[in-house]
Amino acid sequence: MAPSSAPPSDAGLVARVRELQPLLRERALRTEQERRVSAEVVSALTDAGVYRMNVPRRYGGYQSRLSTQVEVLGEIAAGCGSTGFMALIQAGCSYVAALFPDEAQDEIFTGPDVRVGGTLIPDAVAVATDGGYVVNGTSGFATGCQNADWHLLTARVESDGGPPEVLWTAVPMSDLEILDDWYVSGLAGSGSNSVVARDVFVPAHRILPVGQLLAGGFPSKTNADDPFYRMPVLMLFCAWTAPNALGPARAALAEFTERIHRRGITYTFHERQYEAGVTHLQVAEAALKISCAELLTAEFVARIESAADNDEPYTQADRARIRAQSGYTTRLCKEAVDLMASASGASSLHRDVPVQRAVRDLHALSLHSFVNPSTNLELYGRVLSGLDAGTPFL
Repeated sequence: MAPSSAPPSDAGLVARVRELQPLLRERALRTEQERRVSAEVVSALTDAGVYRMNVPRRYGGYQSRLSTQVEVLGEIAAGCGSTGFMALIQAGCSYVAALFPDEAQDEIFTGPDVRVGGTLIPDAVAVATDGGYVVNGTSGFATGCQNADWHLLTARVESDGGPPEVLWTAVPMSDLEILDDWYVSGLAGSGSNSVVARDVFVPAHRILPVGQLLAGGFPSKTNADDPFYRMPVLMLFCAWTAPNALGPARAALAEFTERIHRRGITYTFHERQYEAGVTHLQVAEAALKISCAELLTAEFVARIESAADNDEPYTQADRARIRAQSGYTTRLCKEAVDLMASASGASSLHRDVPVQRAVRDLHALSLHSFVNPSTNLELYGRVLSGLDAGTPFL
């Protein structure tokens, strides 16, 4: 891993990332075509300090406030949705890595700019052996795996008669094979290939039980009393995901309001689209949907930060509401972009016109099982109706 020129604190981090937007936009089509984020872009994110946001301070990390992280991820996603999604996953997985036993953290965080990826679908199988586990299996959707140093591979431990135990195993990327199988229509440049473990030995200190984590416990002793690492991981993923909807929607709105001054509406008397009444209705509705999404995001991010600052507990209704707000933010942004795309004419179908990429990226994001708006609304509705949410993923 090359040394970084990132400043020693996150002061100015949002501004540094905002300055990268021209590069991200310029590389967005190439990123999609190559199905991964380029080394040049990863290097730029590294130099800005993006990968330090959730790394413990004792390793040179920032432990950035959640609101700062949301701003950073939104700026990246505005430049390129695929790059934003990779940054989201690696930011989240660095946070999870800081919950592993301290011995594992010493191995992982050999520098503050380490890149950690991971998945939560337990398709691999772990078998207990002396001193740890042997892991085998293929795990899909390993976002940014080509640019990662470590991977948090989720594996299940089968048991006789009972449900399997699910573990996060910290594995160096050099121990895994990357399959060339990421051919998709949305978030196509995120490099979310499958990774394969073949008889990979994982020592016991590089294991994090997922059930224990969801219940609020983790093995790190050094970070156990730090309020920053007591924030619920699943609530954080809601917060990290929202800017990946907001960023492309904001960028699409900026592009749309500029483009309507350069084109007419074919087969009508409107020589300039911005003069048409229908355009005024479309742009106003899209802008208000995005504003509503921003307000929802600000509300639940503030709730998570307040709970961390004041050691406030979460009820099941709190957690279900935050997850529903994250999904609804994505829905609003998708609706806004769909509206603008439908008003952009056939010329916007060209792949070098950003709005069509935003449509596909937001569609892909809304299909994610943790983000899906309908699923999240159902979970919240169950709780509001007096039922159990029916899932431990809150």
